[in-house]
Amino acid sequence: MDADMETVCGIAGGVKEKKFKAAEIIEIYLKNITKQETKINAFISTRAVKALDEAKMIDEKIAKGERVGRLAGVPVGVKDNICTEGIKTTCASKMLENYISPYDATVIEKLKKEGAIIIGKTNMDEFAMGSSTENSAFKTTSNPWNLSRVPGGSSGGSAAAVASDFVPLSLGSDTGGSIRQPAAFCGIVGLKPTYGSISRFGLVAFASSLDQIGPMTKNVKDCVLSLEVLQGNDSRDATSSKRKFTAKYLLDSHDANKMKVAIPKQFFGDELDAEVKNSIMGSVERLQDMGVKVDEVSMPIDEEILSAYYIISSAEASSNLARFDGIRYGYRTSEYNNVEELMINSRTEAFGEEVKRRILLGTYVLSAGYYDAFYNKAHKMREAIKRRYHDIFSKYDLILSPVTPTVAFEKGEKIHSPMQMYLQDLYTVSVNLAGLPALSMNCGFDKNNLPIGLQIIGSHYSEEKMFQLAYLLESKLDLKKKVIL
Repeated sequence: MDADMETVCGIAGGVKEKKFKAAEIIEIYLKNITKQETKINAFISTRAVKALDEAKMIDEKIAKGERVGRLAGVPVGVKDNICTEGIKTTCASKMLENYISPYDATVIEKLKKEGAIIIGKTNMDEFAMGSSTENSAFKTTSNPWNLSRVPGGSSGGSAAAVASDFVPLSLGSDTGGSIRQPAAFCGIVGLKPTYGSISRFGLVAFASSLDQIGPMTKNVKDCVLSLEVLQGNDSRDATSSKRKFTAKYLLDSHDANKMKVAIPKQFFGDELDAEVKNSIMGSVERLQDMGVKVDEVSMPIDEEILSAYYIISSAEASSNLARFDGIRYGYRTSEYNNVEELMINSRTEAFGEEVKRRILLGTYVLSAGYYDAFYNKAHKMREAIKRRYHDIFSKYDLILSPVTPTVAFEKGEKIHSPMQMYLQDLYTVSVNLAGLPALSMNCGFDKNNLPIGLQIIGSHYSEEKMFQLAYLLESKLDLKKKVIL
């Protein structure tokens, strides 16, 4: 495959300049999916015929000299908790196995307006609850770098699809690291933007104060263009912001090497794998060699932060998932004698174990006797986290840290140990609690050729600085390894 056909910018530019046709691009990517999907299981559903038809319509527009969008002909994978008109939106759950949304999410409208072509809906942990994509009701996705390993979660299908050359761009959602962790495991770029910068209208809610849609791409430049398209205020989402990031600056700006960067010492403790630590510190040394000032700072990170995240997210999940009652839409049991049995049996039969676990936890911490003891304390911890980040960003431009304590782990290794699985979020959940932007990028490989992720955290609406530093580091690391399926 031509190098220009592998990236978002290369495809969009090549289609407009008539180097190749949009239909040709879609055919190539569909062929990749047909050939390798049985190994990866990245998709819950695909739409080959309609995708080709849409590509041919773009080619006809170009032939007539008509305007096409900034993503014309770009194949896109969409996490299956983002609503798509006329296509199933299952959330990888038996509860919504046959649900077809009557409308498009705002991000889907934006993609279509710019000429992007939806290839299919990607696999995920059920209702975005998990860190390995093993909680899907339908299939288990494999890591393209090693098929015995997990791709991360909950956006594991989206990450695996990009790494496998099934699409150059996919959408994920990030509640506590669900874009960044799978991006790290699969060796791609994943962005969790500032809370509110991308509309959540049409995203099936897990935890509304934490959820954020974001792009997953092969490189930083593609991620920049994707954010430009996806961002913006939306009257249908009261939490969306009017502030916009702009990419009119030069990515390789010399300003990047004048930045001051903080390294939280608590993020590099005993729980961090030695190879992951060495790779990240090697990247830090490269930045220092280029003139970036790096200092060690204190950023307490422990199980209390994880506890605050899981209390808040589970409480919001308990509320949001109450709508799935077997009455209005979704799965309905055939065994019931009254309304109460209908609701209980429908939820018991259709929800998976992890979803049930979080609903129970969330309901418990919101109950009358425990609200103050748990839920209120969790919010106090959230405010303390925000204040600490604010203090650091008053002195530094960005924070560098690991994304995960380890590289991708074996399938089945942690699925029966919820606490071990939850520890995968150790370095990511505080970002969501504070509403900050963060980017995951590949910074190397371990001895088993598994990708290692580096996290760049910024203050609110500092995506421009994050992209500048990520682009600078990406150009110096020059990691050319590719998945061999």
